Amino acid sequence: MSYQVLARKWRPRDFAGLVGQSHVVQVLGNGLASGRIHHAFLFTGTRGVGKTTIARILAKSLNCVEGVTAEPCGVCENCVAIDEGRFVDLLEIDAASRTKVDDTREILDNVQYAPARGRFKVYLIDEVHMLSTHSFNALLKTLEEPPEHVKFVLATTDPQKIPVTILSRCLQFNLRRLQTDEIAGQMRQILAAEEVEAEGEAVSLLARAADGSMRDGLSLLDQALAAGEGLSEKAVRDMLGSVEQRHIHQLLQALAERQPGAAIAAIGEVFGQARSLSRLLQDLAEALHRIALIQQLPDYRDDSRADWEELTAMAARLDSEDVQLYYQIAVTGRRDLHLAPTERSGCEMTLLRMFAFAPMDNPDGSASGRSSAPGRPIGEDARGLASAASGAVDAAPKPVPSPEDSPGAVAEGGSATPSSASDAPVLTAENWPALLARLGLNGSVRTVAALLAFSETGDGYITFTAGRDDLFMMTERFKAALTSALSAHLGYEVRVSIRAVDEVDLDTPARREQSRRDASQAEAEDAIDKDPLVQRLRSRFDAEVLRDSIRPLDTRSH
Repeated sequence: MSYQVLARKWRPRDFAGLVGQSHVVQVLGNGLASGRIHHAFLFTGTRGVGKTTIARILAKSLNCVEGVTAEPCGVCENCVAIDEGRFVDLLEIDAASRTKVDDTREILDNVQYAPARGRFKVYLIDEVHMLSTHSFNALLKTLEEPPEHVKFVLATTDPQKIPVTILSRCLQFNLRRLQTDEIAGQMRQILAAEEVEAEGEAVSLLARAADGSMRDGLSLLDQALAAGEGLSEKAVRDMLGSVEQRHIHQLLQALAERQPGAAIAAIGEVFGQARSLSRLLQDLAEALHRIALIQQLPDYRDDSRADWEELTAMAARLDSEDVQLYYQIAVTGRRDLHLAPTERSGCEMTLLRMFAFAPMDNPDGSASGRSSAPGRPIGEDARGLASAASGAVDAAPKPVPSPEDSPGAVAEGGSATPSSASDAPVLTAENWPALLARLGLNGSVRTVAALLAFSETGDGYITFTAGRDDLFMMTERFKAALTSALSAHLGYEVRVSIRAVDEVDLDTPARREQSRRDASQAEAEDAIDKDPLVQRLRSRFDAEVLRDSIRPLDTRSH
């Protein structure tokens, strides 16, 4: 007898055998038990979560010789025929290969005829979103008022492409992606029935690689079993090209200890083992995601990971803002890996970018906003470069601007104001945008600072206001960078205070810049409309100006 793949051999035969779709099973079971059976069903969900399987079980429930039931017997001639794919009253149609309207009309011409053997004629249309617009129109009337002996079951991975007129005539069930532990549990049951020895971590690796799809998971299990007797973690890692957890821990430890050499060594070891460096960045991003959850959610716990204790310890060592930065760099680096000269160089540059953007601790334990390799002094040029990369500015004292260069003349404030107040620049609501442009802040800090509106000065404080919805971006690191830049520019120590308000029309540099851009855009569009050549083209050829293509000529320097 020929070998039958696990995904087909262990396909559920009844609702009780389904994994992870209890919300669908409950509704269908209650409807079948009470006789409230709709004439059209739509099952949506990603690949391999059970759409076609549920449709076949539903067909058995409707045509079982024992009667309409939520628990078909599975042994009668109708149930056996459906399981074997030879039941004449279950018509499985692949919409991807029969998209034309003529194909749909040919199918619908037979709807009027009574079922040959069963109680109902069931039309299972898979990937229904692939039908053409004309095919949907042909299906619409029949779907709305089908004969009593006909049931439609539609399945799709992309419900957004189905017309709302079709959706409104169906009972829609959204099948969810399966959890890793659900896939792993089903695999263990299958392995026990198949009498195959398996290591726990090997099954977990396969379940994670399945990415929410039971069918994908069983296909991977088939591939792993074909490699030899038993199921070992090493064999599964070799098959998947997976990275060992110790490599991820080495990278996390290198980030925590600011040791780029250790990170490069770990990448070299992974590369030497012919593992996927893209998978390395993916696993690193996943580990950082778990660390962020541990830091932000005190009650969070995931016992499915074997390295939970290591991640918990690392969460206590890494700064939460650094974790967010590392995660973004890992995701972006993996996305752009194919653009690098080689996969290894792209992976190494991604990790080095994390070190370049990481803050360097001062002796007092505070973050300076600069980064360097351990033990290497930062020169003046390197200091400025690292400051721009990390989102802060160099806090070294700068010469106090002369009165003619200053935005104002006299600074307000208390003890923090320098002794020669007349020589100090003053900060006001009017000159705040101009001063911000001269602070030398890098892009991210400058962008957030542009959301602040100047409020007042006094008692050594500079008070800004910000919209309540923008307040989450005003982190302590941002405040430290802005305070350092303002103190250096004004020539005396200041403290920054930010007050949240509900107003949406704050006089911020960002709003002023947007108003300037809107005015420039309006002038450019007006100039195009008044251009004689454009007017002649409109008049002679009934031409239309694409306003989205108009860009003002901005000669301002930035």
